[in-house]
Amino acid sequence: MRWRYILNTVGVLTLFFGGTMIVPLAFDLYAMDRSLMPLIKAMGATLVCGAALVAMFRHEKTETMSQREGMAIVSLGWTAIGLFGALPFYFSDASFFFVDAFFESVSGFTTTGSSILTNIEGLSPGLLVWRSFIQWLGGMGIIVLSIAILPFLGVGGMQLYKAEVPSPVPDKLKPRIRDTALILWKVYALFTVAETLLLMIGGMTFFDALNHAFTTMPTGGFSTKNDSVAHFDSVYIDVVITVFMLLAGINFSLHYQLLKGRPLAFWKDSECRFYLAMCLILTLVVGADIYRTVYADAGQALRYAAFQVVSIVTTTGYATADYELWPGMSQIIIFLCMFVGASAGSTGGGMKCLRIMLGFKYCYKELFSMIHPRAVSHIKIGGKTVPEEVVRSVLGFLALYMALFSVSTILLAGTGVDFVTALGAVAATIGNIGPGFGMVGPVENFAQIPYWGKWLLSWCMLLGRLEIYTLIIIVVPEFWRK
Repeated sequence: MRWRYILNTVGVLTLFFGGTMIVPLAFDLYAMDRSLMPLIKAMGATLVCGAALVAMFRHEKTETMSQREGMAIVSLGWTAIGLFGALPFYFSDASFFFVDAFFESVSGFTTTGSSILTNIEGLSPGLLVWRSFIQWLGGMGIIVLSIAILPFLGVGGMQLYKAEVPSPVPDKLKPRIRDTALILWKVYALFTVAETLLLMIGGMTFFDALNHAFTTMPTGGFSTKNDSVAHFDSVYIDVVITVFMLLAGINFSLHYQLLKGRPLAFWKDSECRFYLAMCLILTLVVGADIYRTVYADAGQALRYAAFQVVSIVTTTGYATADYELWPGMSQIIIFLCMFVGASAGSTGGGMKCLRIMLGFKYCYKELFSMIHPRAVSHIKIGGKTVPEEVVRSVLGFLALYMALFSVSTILLAGTGVDFVTALGAVAATIGNIGPGFGMVGPVENFAQIPYWGKWLLSWCMLLGRLEIYTLIIIVVPEFWRK
C-alpha cells in the first residue's frame, strides 16, 4: 500500500471537487444571495486542503495501481468528499450542526435523498443548486468523472472504475477506461438536458427544471420543494419524471447502444426485460390495490402507483403520495422494492436486478441438482454462462447486504428509535432510497433521528453507494497486510 500515492490522489480529487463549487457560486452571484460567503469559504477550505495533500504527499510516477490501492482511494475519496461537501451547509445561515450537514452531504453524493431539512424552500438558490448538483455528481460518480477529465488517473483507472461503478461486472465500452468514462458522462449529460427542457415545457421554471433533472438522472430524489414533486400536482410532470426515472434505472451501456443505432438493445438484455417487467407488474398490482380503497378514479390510482413504484425501485425517492396511508399489501410491496433496486450499471442503488436474478437462478439450480444429482448445470444470463467467481461474489454480496441491514437496524433501534422507523430508515439509506417508514416516511424527514443514528445512517448510505465491498473491505485485517 503506497500511502503517499493514495493520499496524493485523494488530494487531487479534493482539488477537483473544490473546483465544482463554482456551479452553485454562479447561481448565487447571479442572485446576489446571502449564501455567497458560505460557498466561498467552503470552496477555499476544500481547495486549500486538497492542495496541502498534493504538496505533502508527492509521489513517484507509476504505471500500475493495485486493486487494494484503488479501493482505498475510492473509500477515502468518498469520505473526504462527504466531509468537504458538508461545508457549504455548515457555513450557511441555516444553523446546521455538523452531523446534520454531513448527513445531508453524504445523502446527496450517494444519491440517497434522505434529508434532515424541514424547510427546503427556505434555502438560498446556491444551496439548493449545491444540494442537487452533488447528487448529479454522485450519480455517475465523481471519480469516474475525474478519470474522464484528468488524464493521469487513467493509470490504474480500471481499479477506480470497478470500485465506484455500481455493478457486479462493470461494463467497459471502449479499450481505454477514460473513453468509457467519457461516453457514460456524455449520455448522462444528454439525458439531463433533455429532461430539463421537457420539464420546462410542462411549466416548471428553468431553476426547478434543472434541479429536478440534476436529481432524477442520478436517481437521487432531492427536490426544491417541501412537498417534493407533489408540489407541482401535474400529470405531465409526473409522467416525464417517471419516464426519466425508468431510463436512469437502466444500464447506461444499453443507452449508448441505443444511441448508436441498436433499437433492440433494451429487449435483448435479460436484466433490462426483468427490470421493466417488474416495474410494470408491481405498478398494476399496487394500482389495483389502491383503487377504490384510496383513490376513486382508476387513472389516478395508476398514476400514483406508477410514480411511487418506479421511484422506489429505481431508488430515486421522490414522493407524490403518502404511501403509508395505502393498504398493507401496497406498503409491503414498497418496502420490498427498497431492496431490489434498479439495473446493474445504472445510477440506482439497492441490490440490483442482476443480483436478484442470479440469486433466483442459483436457488433453482440447487433444486434441480437435488432432483438430478448427477447432472451438470450452469447458471446463464442472456444465454451466457456466468463464471463461478461472479456467482460466489453475488451470493456473498447478498448475504453481506442482509447481515449489514440486520445489524444496522438493531444498532439504530438501540438509539431509541421505534421498530418500524429503524427498519424503514436502514432500508432507505443502505439502499440509497430516500424516504422510509415511520418517523422517516414520505411526508417526514430524518431530522428527529438521534445524533449517533445519523452517523450510523451516513455510514449505511456510503455502504450502499459503494456496493458494500469497497467500503467494508478496509476493516478486514488482511487488507492492510502485505
